[in-house]
Amino acid sequence: MTLTTDPAATPATDVVLRVAGLTKRFGATLALDRADLELRPGTVHALVGGNGCGKSTTIKVLAGVHRADAGRIEVAGHAWDAGHYDAKAGRAAGLRFVHQDLGLFPELSVAENFALDAGYPTGPARRVRWGALQRRVAQLLAAYEIEADPRTPVAALRPAQRTLVAICRALQDQEADGQLVLVLDEPTATLPQHESQVLLDAVRRRADNGQTVLMVSHRMPEVLAVCDDFTVFRDGRTVAALVGQRPTERELVGHMTGTALAATVVGGMAPGALDGAPVPPDVQPPAADGDVVLAVRDLEGGPLRGVDLEVRRGEVVGVAGLVGSGRSSLLRTVFGEHAPASGTVAVRDAAGALSTTGDVRTRMDAGVAFVPEDRAGEAAFAELTIRDNLTAPVLRRYWRPWGMDRRRERADAADLVARYGVRTPSTDAPLASLSGGNQQKVVLARWLQRRPTLLLLDEPTQGVDVMSRADIYRTVREAAAGGCAVLVASSDLLELSTLCDRVVVLQDGRVTAEATGAQLTPDSLTALTQSSAGAPAEHPAPSGAPR
Repeated sequence: MTLTTDPAATPATDVVLRVAGLTKRFGATLALDRADLELRPGTVHALVGGNGCGKSTTIKVLAGVHRADAGRIEVAGHAWDAGHYDAKAGRAAGLRFVHQDLGLFPELSVAENFALDAGYPTGPARRVRWGALQRRVAQLLAAYEIEADPRTPVAALRPAQRTLVAICRALQDQEADGQLVLVLDEPTATLPQHESQVLLDAVRRRADNGQTVLMVSHRMPEVLAVCDDFTVFRDGRTVAALVGQRPTERELVGHMTGTALAATVVGGMAPGALDGAPVPPDVQPPAADGDVVLAVRDLEGGPLRGVDLEVRRGEVVGVAGLVGSGRSSLLRTVFGEHAPASGTVAVRDAAGALSTTGDVRTRMDAGVAFVPEDRAGEAAFAELTIRDNLTAPVLRRYWRPWGMDRRRERADAADLVARYGVRTPSTDAPLASLSGGNQQKVVLARWLQRRPTLLLLDEPTQGVDVMSRADIYRTVREAAAGGCAVLVASSDLLELSTLCDRVVVLQDGRVTAEATGAQLTPDSLTALTQSSAGAPAEHPAPSGAPR
C-alpha cells in the first residue's frame, strides 16, 4: 500500500475514525480484503476506487447494513470487533450518513422531514407544536447556511438544496462542529455541474469549521477540489492513503487501476482527458452527406420550443443545457414517450425508411433504444438476475413449443457479459449485487443486442467510476462505428467534449448554439450553456430531410 503524508498534516494518531483489516465475503466473492481507512478530524476525506472495489461495502458496514467477517472499527475513542459492530453502535459513536437516495419525503415540508427523524415536539394532549418545530428547523437551516423556508415542500427545493437539507437533518443532533462524522455516499451523482458546486462549497465550509466528512464519489475533479485526504481501494484492498497531499487525477486513477497512465491511453481516452483536456473521438464523424437517422423539426412540447436537430449514421451528438432546459424531454419525445404538441420527429429504420409517427413500441420496432437517467427506477430490474435483465427485451428469441430455451438464453447472457466487460461471478446473480457501473453496462448490453439504428443516452455515466466510464465510452463509440446514430444528453460537460462529435446547447427549450472542433471543450460548453446572450439558432432543413 502507498502511504504518503504531508509533514504539515495532523499526526496520524489524531484520528476520529479508523477501520483496520476490514474483511467481508458474499459467498465466493471477497468484497473487502483487510481494508484500512483513517480519517483526521476536521477534514474532507475522499474514498475512491473503481466499481466493485469495496467502497459501497465499507459504507454499508459502517452504516450497519452489512456485518463484516473480520477487522476492527474505531469511532471517536470507541472500538469494536467488526463482527460485533452494528448500526446502533455507529450512531451512538457519532456516525451520520447521507446516501445517494436522500431518504426525504418530497410531498412533506422541510420541517416535517426533520421531525420524522428527530420526533415532533408536542404539548398538552400530545398536540404537535408546529410553531416550535418550524422555529427549531429555521435555526438549523440558518446555521447550515441553507436558504429555505421550513414550511416549503421538499419537492419545491433545488437539487442541491435537497441534499443540503438531508445533511442538515442528519447532523441536527450535533451540539458542536466536529462532534459527528458525516458520511456522504455519491452526494453529487444526480446533480448538474452548477448544483454540485453549490453543495461542494457548503461541504468545504463545514469542514473549515471543524466538521469531519467522509465522501465517496466517482467525480474525480470534484473530490480533488474539495478533499484534504484520499484513500484508494482496489479489489477490496487499500492500495493508497494520501494524507494532506494534492494528487492529480491521473495519479489517483493510476492507483485505482494499478498502472501508470502517463504514456498510455485508457479506454480510448488520451491521458489528457483525465486532467480535463478535450479528447478527439476514436471514430471520425461521418461525411456531411451521410444518411440522416434522426431529423427533428420545429419540435414543441413540454419545455421544448421549436427544436431543430439531426443526427447522422455513425455520429455521436451531445445535448448540453442546464436543469429545465429540456435535455431529457427531448430524448423522451424522440423515443415516443412524450407526444409533441407540434413539429415532427422522423426516424430512419433499418430498411432505410423515414417515419414521423410512432409511440414507444413503434420507435423500438424502428430500431430506437433509450437508456434513461434513472437507472434504478426505469431501467433496472434490481431483484431479477443479470440474465433476466439482459434477455427481457428479446424473450421471443427463446420461445419454443415446449417452453423457454434456457440453455441458449444462458449462453447469450454469458456472451454479453463477456463482450461488454460486466464483472460478475455468474449471470444468475441478482442485478442489485453489481456496482453501479456494471449495472449500467448490463442496461447498455440489453439494448445494443437489438442492434439499434438510434441510441438515446440520458446521463449515461451517472454514478459510474472512471474505468467503467471509459468502457462505456468505448462501447458507445464502437456502436457508432458500426453505423448507429447516438444522441447523448448529459450535465457532465467533460463527458460531452470527450465522447461526442458535436454538441448542441439547449436554453429554455431552444437550441441556442452548436459546438464542434476546437469549440468542443468543457470551458466552451460552460460558456455556451451559461450565456444569456444566445439567441435561438435558425437551422435550414437539409436536403431530403422532412419538415
